[in-house]
Amino acid sequence: MGLLILNAGEIAHLDSSVPNMPITGSDMIHRESNVSPSGFGILIDNGKFSKITDSESLQAEFASDWDGNETSYDYTIIDAESCAIIPGLVDSHTHLIWGGDRSSEMRLRQSGMTYREISDRGGGIRCTVTSTRALSIEDMVTLGLSRVNEAARYGTCAMEVKSGYGLDLETELRLLDAASLVSSNSDVSILPTWLGAHDFPHDMDRTHYIEELLTNQLPNVAEQGIANWCDVFCEEGWYTNEETELIVNHAKDFGLESRLHVDEFVDSEGLSLAAELGSVSADHVAKSNHDSRQKASDAGTMQTFLPGTPYVLGNALDLPFGDCIDNGWAFSLATDFNPNCRILSLPFIANICCTRMKLDPLASLIASTVNPATTLGNDSITGKIAEGHTANLNIVWSGDIDGWCQTPGENPFSHSIISGNIV
Repeated sequence: MGLLILNAGEIAHLDSSVPNMPITGSDMIHRESNVSPSGFGILIDNGKFSKITDSESLQAEFASDWDGNETSYDYTIIDAESCAIIPGLVDSHTHLIWGGDRSSEMRLRQSGMTYREISDRGGGIRCTVTSTRALSIEDMVTLGLSRVNEAARYGTCAMEVKSGYGLDLETELRLLDAASLVSSNSDVSILPTWLGAHDFPHDMDRTHYIEELLTNQLPNVAEQGIANWCDVFCEEGWYTNEETELIVNHAKDFGLESRLHVDEFVDSEGLSLAAELGSVSADHVAKSNHDSRQKASDAGTMQTFLPGTPYVLGNALDLPFGDCIDNGWAFSLATDFNPNCRILSLPFIANICCTRMKLDPLASLIASTVNPATTLGNDSITGKIAEGHTANLNIVWSGDIDGWCQTPGENPFSHSIISGNIV
């Protein structure tokens, strides 16, 4: 059965850019080219946007005697009641599947301990590794489905999902298998990334673990055929730039491109390295310098900001959104869902950006839809509302699209639709 949405408020179609290219610069805040006025309707057939035109014409053609009930003829009808519509959200950086509980780390952070110091005391990533290794694949799938369904409630239609809490071959493969099974049992599109280089395991020294990554994990991950990319935690105290380059170049030999963690705590020229390596995305990038940002822009490497992480760690919220817009540097937003940052709501992430860092709500929407979609290499995920595209959308509580990120304690959506299905 198809779907007919009538009486929409504003529609953020975001169809102003070249296909498969991000929206950048002043175009990110140009409402006339990205937002349609109220009064339109949307016809969805076979999971795609079939027709977008004025609501009266659609009703006359497809539901002329509609009496207000949801179903008429071959279509389920939703009366949007002048509420705004935005595309399905795209979360391009998550650590979806892991076990355990690190709630006690907040108290340690409040006492003045750094992320590195907590890790050295047995907390952080390594703590989660111990808990995750103990999970069966059934446990992993159950956790993953619960979390991805929650993300879908908050409007997410596609999600990049990393491994990285195994740090051994068996668990890393099991995490990727679990991600694939979650994808098969969810409406949300799951795109997995291998993150074996997330930390170093307790039971292996640095040199031997890197050799393990190159000669054991990587060939087996490639043979498994689930991961779309490799990732490395390129950060002072974890993987050096040289180690990152070595791993990424080996991954290329196995057909895996890269998306990298860089410059979260200090500027180690990680973003510059990501640009040199041709990474599709460089994530965190909180401390990157202007030259590196320009280099990434020139190379087509997306800067993906993860404001939820400094928010939960109690660090400064000073990400350079204004500089990015002024200089035409493409950027995205993502949740960075992980054991410390248990945020699955992109509307909440955008709220942080808008209220604490003065990011325009339309720009935050573009950074949560079109722009991350360009990094996923999947034609069915575009972050746009346009005829012929996969029908992913959310109906907002407000008639103004800006309402999508103005309810930090509530779900801003009355309906979320993925591939033409109400979820």
